[in-house]
Amino acid sequence: MSWVTDLARADIRALKAYEHAAWEPQLTRMHANELPWRVAGDPSSAGLNRYPEPQPPPLVQGLARLYGVDPGIVLVGRGSDEAIDVLMRIFCRAGQDKVIISPPTFGMYGVAARIQGAQVVTVPLLAERGFALDVPGILGQVDEFTRLVFVCSPNNPTGNAVPREVLLDLARHLEGRALLVVDEAYVEFSGVPSVAGDIAALPNLLVLRTLSKSHGLAGARCGALLAAPEIIALARKVIPPYAIAELTVEVVAPLLEPVGIAAMNARIAELLSERKRVAQQLAGMPGVERIWPSDANFLLVEFSDPDEVLRRVRGAGLIIRDVRQPVLPRALRISVGTPAQNDTLLRSLA
Repeated sequence: MSWVTDLARADIRALKAYEHAAWEPQLTRMHANELPWRVAGDPSSAGLNRYPEPQPPPLVQGLARLYGVDPGIVLVGRGSDEAIDVLMRIFCRAGQDKVIISPPTFGMYGVAARIQGAQVVTVPLLAERGFALDVPGILGQVDEFTRLVFVCSPNNPTGNAVPREVLLDLARHLEGRALLVVDEAYVEFSGVPSVAGDIAALPNLLVLRTLSKSHGLAGARCGALLAAPEIIALARKVIPPYAIAELTVEVVAPLLEPVGIAAMNARIAELLSERKRVAQQLAGMPGVERIWPSDANFLLVEFSDPDEVLRRVRGAGLIIRDVRQPVLPRALRISVGTPAQNDTLLRSLA
């Protein structure tokens, strides 16, 4: 074991994983207590009456190719949310251990930590510096009970990416002390390279990726934890054995091939063009106080009268996100839509 696995709960390290039914597809299955008949309307190839393969190789290998990493550092889960939950359960002892988050940021880090009974320590982003990460502030909060430090880059809801060298420097300073979890849900929209390639050199660096955003597969619920093999081994003990539905496997795996990736890249290019257009047109409208720079597929906009904006867009048949909080008292988050949807938004506010 390494110091990284020493951070895990002792009972998880000692846990014997659930032994699922053997996966031998060349044999007729009479060992898993499944119904032998397919149900009417079953569109799958394998049959929905059968359990799916745990950690299905087509997805593990496809995601490894997509992210340019070895399959041995990939755990497939139901979006990033499941990976966040799994990490909390592996590393945080209820009532004892801590996680650090930097608000305003993705709410699931704090929710998952509190469900596990972990203490949440907040080190706010530096609004006066464009919501930059407060690295000295984070390091000043790390103690013997700190287990996980979460950084969302690009960040939700502020939209800004943390420079790669800042993330790697933070990981180095956390060596021997805590794990750095970098959530790259929006990285495809940023032009900023992933830090996944640095996991081999920095075993306390973990990366969350998802197919929900740039791949347009939010409903498929498929994402990945990229981490050192010893962490993946612990995560395989904790994640449910049949976490990924058969239909998800059969739909998603082909989309990870070159044709599917090319289509994704074309959609990203169109969305980035629309992001720029919407930002430019919003900037000239009365009532728009500030549009924060975005490396994601949304815009964070501060309005003089957010309630009126919400009323207008709802009247146009749209819904945008109210993200008002003390550091952003008049802010709304607008997901970039199709050109037609964006036109409707702009007309409603003109």
